Amino acid sequence: MTFEEIKKFYYAAPFRPFEIVLTSGRQVRVDHPEFMALSPDEDTVVVYESDGHLTIDVPLVIAVKELKNGARPRKRKQ
Repeated sequence: MTFEEIKKFYYAAPFRPFEIVLTSGRQVRVDHPEFMALSPDEDTVVVYESDGHLTIDVPLVIAVKELKNGARPRKRKQ
């Protein structure tokens, strides 16, 4: 995954929520462009979450996926 591909999702108009998938399997959700920052050197991105922030090295990103309708996954009732 390249920095340019991440920028396409970040600057999309209209913005659509997306997930960044890391090599560890972790999926990081970006609900709004204000919750993410791109580094000028194009090496890292920072995603702000409810419990702090996550700095991501771009080489560790294996995919960026747009979320359908921006919806969160639903939990099943038990």
